[in-house]
Amino acid sequence: MWLKILLAVVLTLALAQAIPCAQSNPPVTGDLAASSAVKSVLRDACYDCHSNETSWPWYSKLAPASWLAHYDVTEGRKRLNFSRWDTYADDPGTLIQKLENIQKSIGAEDMPPWYYRLVHPKSGLSESQRDTVSRWATAKLTASHSSH
Repeated sequence: MWLKILLAVVLTLALAQAIPCAQSNPPVTGDLAASSAVKSVLRDACYDCHSNETSWPWYSKLAPASWLAHYDVTEGRKRLNFSRWDTYADDPGTLIQKLENIQKSIGAEDMPPWYYRLVHPKSGLSESQRDTVSRWATAKLTASHSSH
């Protein structure tokens, strides 16, 4: 009985490999301008899902992990893409929205998601790193509000 279940699981996982997910890194059109401290934190914790500079680890090529990685990166890039920061900077309303969302997510410790931190321990943010990003976002928000 257990052997049949194990065989079914192995067969299912093997067949799942026939459903590939694209793993692309489109060109960077405009990376954000920030201090090296801010960029370092964002690169370590955010860029894999929120930029066109995703590092695709070996397990992201194996289904069903590839499906989850593809989904997370696609959704992450839709919501916030540091590789297209120039498009936000050209639209003050969008820039303000993105900065407010960054502050909210960083403050609530919603990002990166817990399951991502399990496999990428470097992505977990210390209080100091959260403060660094929060101060940057606050300064950018203040500058954006005063320019209107």
